[in-house]
Amino acid sequence: MRNVFGSAFAIGLMATPALAESHRYELDPEHTTIAFMVDHLGYADTLGLFLEFEGGFTYDMESQELSDVSITVQTASVNSFNAARDNHVRNKDFLNVETFPVMTFTATGGTPTSDTTGTVEGNLTLLGQTHPLTLEVTLNKAANYPFGHGRFTLGISARGTVIRSRYGMTYAVDNGFVGDEVQLILETEAMRVE
Repeated sequence: MRNVFGSAFAIGLMATPALAESHRYELDPEHTTIAFMVDHLGYADTLGLFLEFEGGFTYDMESQELSDVSITVQTASVNSFNAARDNHVRNKDFLNVETFPVMTFTATGGTPTSDTTGTVEGNLTLLGQTHPLTLEVTLNKAANYPFGHGRFTLGISARGTVIRSRYGMTYAVDNGFVGDEVQLILETEAMRVE
């Protein structure tokens, strides 16, 4: 995928020969948030997180090609800050974590919309079904980390929308108690693998 992470920063980095090749990046678990928001009874959105996940992608700073994007989430790690609600979300009405312990996103392509924004088109597998999912992606920063691991790091924000009934998750959709649209939120610092 060309230019999805933007040409503005890539021009400066192309002068460094070591960066002019594909590199693997991994999501930093200490600086990654995978979250969702869904309407509850029309009053307000409920926020939830997934606490256990792993993922990464391959990116070429010179050609701006993105490939091999894969994120795997442990569905039982859901946390909405309410134990009773979390237990309900884990059961067959929603995530059915005993039967489907993971959900995955795998990218299949992308399109730039500006120097630092673009879309990543891929597939989300949830509850044993796979459907297309588009993420709106913003590159916030690309630089060597100023402390700690010190690796070259990409700061990325991504957003997407899942229609949960498409995956057979129809509980409380018809009566409007729980929204059918689920807003996905990804904030990550992706570290280059050395």
